[in-house]
Amino acid sequence: MSRQFIIEAAMVAFYGELLQPSESVEYIIPYTSILELYELQSTSDIIMSNLDQDQHVKQQMKQLTTYLEEPLNRKKIERALQIPWAKSTSIPLGDSIIVTVINAVDTEAYGEDFDPIETELLLTAQRLQIPILTDQFEFIQRIIEGGLPVQVFDIEDFQFAIEDNFFTPHP
Repeated sequence: MSRQFIIEAAMVAFYGELLQPSESVEYIIPYTSILELYELQSTSDIIMSNLDQDQHVKQQMKQLTTYLEEPLNRKKIERALQIPWAKSTSIPLGDSIIVTVINAVDTEAYGEDFDPIETELLLTAQRLQIPILTDQFEFIQRIIEGGLPVQVFDIEDFQFAIEDNFFTPHP
């Protein structure tokens, strides 16, 4: 059984170690974070601290969006977009990784404390009882300070997060 994490699509593109897990992993990605990839890869703003890294990350984002646009993958995603909270069927992203896209709905449940994608991550984590994986320290801090009923891991703790004794994976 694979470990499951709620994650933004950009994180999968930014962090190569997420594509080489020590165990099988399923990344559940809100659809709106995939849309954000298109914005990030086309911006003239520098995302990373150095130009070479920036170009590499934008290329990784382009590869991910191109892969998700392939006819079979696109069909799986479009089917999920028909119903709020529907999940796509699994999209393989390597030997031990699958991606599932969820049509999460921002209900503004957290008001101005969290942006719309953060809200979708939180609501998805609560709904599916699956931890969030992020590199956003401020986001993690706001979750903890708010006492929100979700489990969250920093990407730096990814290997630690997939160990057996930290949470029970859900089918």
